[in-house]
Amino acid sequence: MTSYHLRGASPAKTRADAVVVGVVKTPKGVVVADGGEDVAAAFGRSLRPLLSTLGFSGKPGDVARIPTGGKLASPLLVLVGMGPATDDRAATLLAVRRAAGVAARSTANAASVALALPAGDAALIRNVTEGYLLGGYTFGRYLSTTPDAQAGTVTVLCPIARRQEAVAAFEEAQVVASAVAVTRDWVNTPAADLTPSLLAGEIVKAAKGTKVKVTVHDEAELAELGCGGLLGVGGGSSAPPRLVELSYSPGKPVAHIALVGKGITFDSGGLTIKPGNGMETMKCDMAGAAAVTQATLAIAALGLPVKVSAFACLAENMVSGSAMRPGDVLTIYGGRTVEVLNTDAEGRLVLADGLQRAVEQEPDVIIDVATLTGHMVMALGTKVGAAFGDDAVVASLIEAGQESGEKHWPMPIPADIVERVHGSKIADLAQHDWTRWGGGLLAAGFLREFTDGVPWAHLDIAGPGFNSGSAAGHLTGGGTGFGLTTLVDYARGLASPATTDGPVTASGSDASSAA
Repeated sequence: MTSYHLRGASPAKTRADAVVVGVVKTPKGVVVADGGEDVAAAFGRSLRPLLSTLGFSGKPGDVARIPTGGKLASPLLVLVGMGPATDDRAATLLAVRRAAGVAARSTANAASVALALPAGDAALIRNVTEGYLLGGYTFGRYLSTTPDAQAGTVTVLCPIARRQEAVAAFEEAQVVASAVAVTRDWVNTPAADLTPSLLAGEIVKAAKGTKVKVTVHDEAELAELGCGGLLGVGGGSSAPPRLVELSYSPGKPVAHIALVGKGITFDSGGLTIKPGNGMETMKCDMAGAAAVTQATLAIAALGLPVKVSAFACLAENMVSGSAMRPGDVLTIYGGRTVEVLNTDAEGRLVLADGLQRAVEQEPDVIIDVATLTGHMVMALGTKVGAAFGDDAVVASLIEAGQESGEKHWPMPIPADIVERVHGSKIADLAQHDWTRWGGGLLAAGFLREFTDGVPWAHLDIAGPGFNSGSAAGHLTGGGTGFGLTTLVDYARGLASPATTDGPVTASGSDASSAA
């Protein structure tokens, strides 16, 4: 078990097995970043030529390990590249988060680590702490040997360690990072071991002992409710669908948000079957449901005065004699009918049920999160999510993402999309059409039909929700937990400047915890 501490000590005098310092690139060469000034002073003029000899460029991901030879109290100095020096706030926060993640993987064998990265305000402290915790994440459930763990003791060095806002940021970061880690665990778990009913059980277990109430609707209750989207998508699987509803109601909420997540625990494409290599990572198609669930639990753990109603729409999209067929008509919760033209566009069908349930809660805003369309991966790549919906809500979500290193790009729903969504000749709406262009926009336009005019945003995380490559920065391979921190920071924005309802707190210059 790793213990975490926040202290105001000098990195040059801190006794740890390794001390980590950031390095940025400037027109005059590489220089030590904020937080590492004492280390640079201890090495003096010898540091820059030493880095030059090592070929250390300071680009993101660069790491240099230097024995200190008594110049520092620590025997080892770990330098981590942060890229170009910049005055751009969002870029700085992201650089710090990435550098902390790299540091976690570069010091896994150390018994104790001190992080002397830029940490001069609450947001930087959060990004250092979350970045380190997330960069050191491992998923070892199916490994015969235990993967490298993080250091036994991790100290974040911070010049404002005695201030209340610093302590709060440090401890809140651990709450959020833990939620992201659980999200990653769920996304990384093979689909056979996390069917809709098993995931519903995990959600119930995670909420036990918290202020979040959970209700699970099984297939019989879904039939009584008339949730045709979930039943249609889940009809081809031997593992029936579930709708999990979560509710967090603080004493004096300043706002009420509804969160809806796509939870396809495995997506074969149904009868419109995917090619074999297109199924390899389809255990990740429940990343949206995992993110909204854990975001709700994190918001409650932080005591934010924001009411949350969350809906995890869980189903497995499989091929069998009972699977829905292209041309079938489903009746969504609330009564509207939808013609199914592509069984591999199933996410919007389960979300339709969840969105209509969310509308009934009369929230101030609805946000859905989904690994929804390959179209958005084609458009934006694998590092950037797409944000659709009401301009004000989208703008607030994009701003929230900047605080926590998640980038979302605003996308339109053009007028012609409405015509395409209403293009069915036999049902109220068409779930899909085979027009090659604008498929992501069509999906968003379809979802909007079920929001009944409530302010709404749709986050398509199909690209950044799962990392098929190697670890980079604070992102490890597999599930990323993308979207969760955006939702938490969005709720923080709604709560500010209101006081919190029982948040995690501590006092003193040495705020410590164990995780």
